[in-house]
Amino acid sequence: MMNENNEKQNTKNINIHWYPGHMKKTERLIQKNLPLVDVVIELLDARIPSASANPVMALLAGSKPRVILLNKSDLADSASTKEWIAHFAAKSIPAMAVDCKNGTGLKEIIPFVKNAIIKSGRKSGGIMRMMIVGIPNVGKSSFINRLAGGRRTKTEDRPGVTRGKQWVTAANGVEILDMPGVLAPKIEQSGEMLAYTGAVKDTVIDTVELAAKFLELMAEMYPNLLSMRYKLDEISESTGYELLEAAARKRGMLISGGETDLERASIMVLDEFRAGKLGRITLERL
Repeated sequence: MMNENNEKQNTKNINIHWYPGHMKKTERLIQKNLPLVDVVIELLDARIPSASANPVMALLAGSKPRVILLNKSDLADSASTKEWIAHFAAKSIPAMAVDCKNGTGLKEIIPFVKNAIIKSGRKSGGIMRMMIVGIPNVGKSSFINRLAGGRRTKTEDRPGVTRGKQWVTAANGVEILDMPGVLAPKIEQSGEMLAYTGAVKDTVIDTVELAAKFLELMAEMYPNLLSMRYKLDEISESTGYELLEAAARKRGMLISGGETDLERASIMVLDEFRAGKLGRITLERL
């Protein structure tokens, strides 16, 4: 399937170290502003619920009620999302699936959060103030804009856009405190998952290596989706680089001499996954 040079090439573990200084400042900002809010809403990526959860967040929230929203649920495997919701419920953490782009679940969020506050033993009358936290590019700004009924915060499909706290007024007596995205200080184990979804900037990663690792994972977890999307055969024993080269050839991504343009192909594969073109995929299962 591959040329001799790529047959012997296997993907390596990808080391990702990306923790900009402003993220440490965000942790301090969260702690400082906790007394101002009634509840902490943590957005996770439904495709990678574990990797997109910052373990520091539970400590930062302290005794405040915490609600988890599994965002981008339209891109995730619905059966896996239900399992993750049950997983969080077993830990006494209210969780629900939402999608900020198409509005799925948004009408139920305010009643859901108020109920979580009541169950925590705190009052929910008057103005409800929510702090929104999550990793970069998880969809916080889109979520807030939906609740506020318009574009109130800057949104872009890249990490690190929001750099300071923002208060936003929504309907039904709700005030929202938007915090900048923050990753865990150490992301060695979850770094690849975060990179697949775009939570880590592509500029700090070898995208060819990343795409090859992703294709290996897809061949293991969703071989049929992978095969259908790129019209690949015999993928079970192929390396990630072989799969990437095969996909490049199927799409006609060639350079001089008939060699495959793996850089271009890697960008294509990652972009198509992030856009949901490969199908509904959850990369972390319970």
